[in-house]
Formats: sequence, structure tokens, C-alpha cells
Amino acid sequence: MTPEDIEALSFEIINAEAGAHPFVHDQWQIVRRMIHTTADFEWIQTVRFHPKAIAAGIEAIRSGKPIVTDTRMAASGINRSRLSDFGVDIHCLIDDPQVIERAKESGTTRSMAAIDQAVSRFPEGIFVIGNAPTALLRLIGHIRTKSVAPALVIGLPVGFVQAAESKAELLKLDLPFISNVGRKGGSAVAASVVNALSLLAQPIAARNCAGCNNPAKAFS
Repeated sequence: MTPEDIEALSFEIINAEAGAHPFVHDQWQIVRRMIHTTADFEWIQTVRFHPKAIAAGIEAIRSGKPIVTDTRMAASGINRSRLSDFGVDIHCLIDDPQVIERAKESGTTRSMAAIDQAVSRFPEGIFVIGNAPTALLRLIGHIRTKSVAPALVIGLPVGFVQAAESKAELLKLDLPFISNVGRKGGSAVAASVVNALSLLAQPIAARNCAGCNNPAKAFS
């Protein structure tokens, strides 16, 4: 089987096994890709969408807004070629020398210092948090003080310390977000959300063209 065949069959299996679910079409494209990335159907119960999240994410991508990730892994998992069509750049500042120095001086984590740097450089970007709860909590703090207004927050940190709590705080905000409840998350699943959005941002003809040779791949 080709990679395309494997992916198409995977989506067919997911559709069959998921059964009835509460998600409208575009939401399901995102949740289905999260399930595909993790082989975990629990996302159906735990994913949460702000009402404006998908429209805001698509508009941000089409407008060429930058994407900021908290880890190199999340940045590596994002389909850059598809985003390059819209002039979207991906940034991860975790290894930036200024961030490293700022973290040392302030005694904070590099994830927090990277968010501080990103907020000043990309205040209207898409923020993708797939690993560090401290990064999401720092971003939420900046949002509450109105020092940043992200186009979209994809908040999916993973872990046992503050992961669930940080996402609970995100869900309280009235701004576009895609998140979940509980401890599960991760860089790979956060990247999968961006990849689903980048497909949804394509013109209808281009979306269908992606599935011309294998209709199960198309977003119709």
C-alpha cells in the first residue's frame, strides 16, 4: 500500500469506529486527524472548540499570520510546504540565545521565557502549545493583561503537573482556541491540528484535488 492508501484507509476506519459524534464537518476534520495521529478515540469526548476557532484559524493562515510553537517537535510535525502557499512562517524560540539568557536571569523555564519573547514579536500569531503547561499559563497571563491577542491558541500541553489545569484556564477565555480537557496532549497532536487547519484553508478545488486519485482523502 502507498502512504496515501494507508492514510485513506485509516480515515475510513476512524469514520466507521467513531460512530455518532457531536462535531460539525470542519470540526470533525480536525478531531479525526487528532485520532489518526494518536490512535486514541478519547479525543471525541475531550476536545473543545471555541465557536470562532476554526474560522479564525483559517483566516489567520490565509492572511499569512505566523505560527509560534513551544517545541521543535511541534514545529517539525507541521506541514510547511502547505503553509508556504500562504506565506506562513513557523517559529520556535525555545533555543533562542536571548530566551536562554532571559530564563537564566529571571529563574523561569525556557518555555515561559520563549512565550514572553514570542508575545512581543508575534502578538497576533497562532500559538501552538503541545508540551509545556507553563508556556500555556504564561500565554494566558499575557492575554489577560491584554499584551497579546492571538489569532488562535491551540492549547494541548501534556503531563501530570498543570496540564489539565492550564487547559481549564484557557477554556475560560473568550478568544479562539482549540483545546481539550484532561492530561492528554502532546506536540504531535498539536501539530496535527495545524495540519488539518491548513487543509481546510485550501480553496475547495485544491482540497478536492488532494483526493482526486483517492476520494477518501478529499475534504468534501
